[in-house]
Amino acid sequence: MKIGITCYPVYGGSGVVATELGKALATRGHEIHFIAYSMPFRLENLSENIFFHEVDVNTYPLFEYPNYSLNLTSKMVDIARYEELDLLHVHYAIPHATSAVLARQILAGEGYKIPIVTTLHGTDITIVGRDPSFKPVVNYSINESDGVTAVSDYLRRETFCRFDISRDIQVIPNFIDTTRFRRQNKEHFRRAVCPNGEKVMVHISNFRPVKNATQVVEVFHRLRSHGLPVKLLMVGDGPERAPAEHLSRELGVYEDIRFLGKQQPVEEILSIADVFLMPSGSETFGLAALEAMACNVPVVASNIGGLPELIEDGVSGYLCPLDDVDAFTDRVLAILSSDDNLASMSAAARRRAEHFDQERIVPMYESHYSSVVQRAEALSV
Repeated sequence: MKIGITCYPVYGGSGVVATELGKALATRGHEIHFIAYSMPFRLENLSENIFFHEVDVNTYPLFEYPNYSLNLTSKMVDIARYEELDLLHVHYAIPHATSAVLARQILAGEGYKIPIVTTLHGTDITIVGRDPSFKPVVNYSINESDGVTAVSDYLRRETFCRFDISRDIQVIPNFIDTTRFRRQNKEHFRRAVCPNGEKVMVHISNFRPVKNATQVVEVFHRLRSHGLPVKLLMVGDGPERAPAEHLSRELGVYEDIRFLGKQQPVEEILSIADVFLMPSGSETFGLAALEAMACNVPVVASNIGGLPELIEDGVSGYLCPLDDVDAFTDRVLAILSSDDNLASMSAAARRRAEHFDQERIVPMYESHYSSVVQRAEALSV
């Protein structure tokens, strides 16, 4: 199939999943056309059947704000028409699904039928969806899509709860390439970070307020207060990085923390980690947690959203009440203060991650595509 994929090309879960899906589909023989305003973060290079089409955002004195959604619609029409796409797969309800629906209508006027699959990732429903002014657009975009998927059962339930959805939503969970994400021998790196044999705690996020990065620093400070020899690696960047750095200086633990910024080979960093901390206030799946688990790193996370569908509490990690810094500290201590517990949970984390291997999940998307295309063809007869 020839598939057009649109996503936010930034450092975040939805863009990562969309990009990795496109790459996996390309290895399975499909022709993939990424349509976005910049090169997706995880799209390191283009291959024989992966193409990138940049959406130009034009500015005119008449428009106070550039209208990306209309530029995206025009680019979708252009690429679908001239590349003869079989399907548009958009990640995020607005504006991507909205633009795709409009593009489909324009193409239909030319006699060109192209079905749309929309994948819901989370904040398009749980955060953007809270704004009543967007509700009619989100309702319309989802209901007008030819196929809709959600990355967790939690997100599926939330979508039906928050919006007036009249169609089915199929749950296809996020996935990972377990051949890439696996624990590697990085002892030279570990010795550089932990010259005295300290344990390593890692946090990876886009440092938005919902990720609670300052709580990570608070937990780390309490671990140090308990006398635990541990170092902290903070990976990623965003609005809460500066407050987290400031807090670490106030608490006197800055010298034991490395703020690494955005990193591409995160599996190398995860290969020296002993525990992954995710105190998020909202997670519809938790892709960063899955990447950690695939590298044999147990996860201590908030008991919210789709995380209970991923993490087996007390087996491959721990789930804690939201904002309960004491609970997070106790659970990390339970892992790092017992070599037996660490070894058991590390192995369990890897086993759990293998349930979400891309070889299991990507065929679910292919099956969904086929059913959507067949249904669209039947309706056009």
